[in-house]
Amino acid sequence: MTTAIDDHPAPPTNEPAANEAAEGVAAQREVRYEHSLSLAPLLEKLGITVLVSTYQAGKMVAIGTHQGRLVQSFHNFDRPMGVAVGTDRIAVAARNQIWLLHNSADIAPKIEPAGKHAACYLTRSSQMTGEIQAHEMGWCGDELWIVNTLFSCLCTLDGEHSFVPRWCPSFISKLAAEDRCHLNGLAIFEGRPKYVTAMAQSDTAGGWRPTKVTSGCLIDVDSSEVVAEGFAMPHSPAVYRGHTWVLDSGRGSLKHVDVSSGKTETVAKLPGYARGMSFCGDYALIGLSKIRETSTFGGVPIAENREQLKCGVAVVDLTSGKLAAVFEFKAGVDEIFDVSVIPNARMAAFRGPFAATEGDAVIWTVPQEARDLPKSQPMKPGSTGRQNK
Repeated sequence: MTTAIDDHPAPPTNEPAANEAAEGVAAQREVRYEHSLSLAPLLEKLGITVLVSTYQAGKMVAIGTHQGRLVQSFHNFDRPMGVAVGTDRIAVAARNQIWLLHNSADIAPKIEPAGKHAACYLTRSSQMTGEIQAHEMGWCGDELWIVNTLFSCLCTLDGEHSFVPRWCPSFISKLAAEDRCHLNGLAIFEGRPKYVTAMAQSDTAGGWRPTKVTSGCLIDVDSSEVVAEGFAMPHSPAVYRGHTWVLDSGRGSLKHVDVSSGKTETVAKLPGYARGMSFCGDYALIGLSKIRETSTFGGVPIAENREQLKCGVAVVDLTSGKLAAVFEFKAGVDEIFDVSVIPNARMAAFRGPFAATEGDAVIWTVPQEARDLPKSQPMKPGSTGRQNK
């Protein structure tokens, strides 16, 4: 077992029902975790950094390797949920804004200890959306697509509005802040949104709640048709290696979906509420959560084994359906939302939006052409730099 003391409190919030991180934000958070011996060699072989968001703890966790050993870093965000990894950027959905981090690859080798980091993501901007309950996200080229759960739609961003609605299920009749179907998951395929998951085909405010255990569905964005249904609170659809996958979260299972027939096949049973998934090589990396004793999770099948549920990341071998490795939080974190992968980087460095409170050294960047001191004479105090003729 490894124990980490995270002494960087989550940012304050005025919302009374925010998350556990909001309770006593000045206190330290003790995070204890265990991992299988197979995890570090596997991540090193795959050459990836795994990003895990936990809105409950107000953290994004980066898990990678250095010299054959597992390395973790914790970064504060205000209720982080969806994490979208692009070619040179990462988007993190927080409570009421989307944070954008860009990779400064030339800086990474200079961060001590030298050679530990293969990428360096620095927070560069954010866009205020208001609390739209942004869930999963994905990059389509340079455009970020967001599951806007509160308004039951897919949206993008521009510089003038809270969000730009781009698509909604055919059974949604009105753009309203009512979380009508609990749209939550997004699969990007060939550079465009392909599938989404919802907890019910409901068109009334919160209408998904009464039937959530059996009414979850997978929807084709192009046709707006429901291609598979009967899931218990599904999340994280994906198209990988020519196959369509979805997490049947309330049953704790990874499923393969035949979209032509709507039939599903269970590939792996998981010891937790399955939510958040990424792929690399022959493996699926899947988030596991414990479940709260609230009405939201009432009646879900895995609630029968509530005491046995785990929180962390399960690595599933797609060829056998067996667990190849597990990272488990034993204390400090109970719920995971998203799991993303940074390829070709065994360990990535981060400077999140609250890095100043996390004890990390400040990193400044300037354009290459501006790195030499200006050759012109400095202006005198009070000078406008203009010449009278």
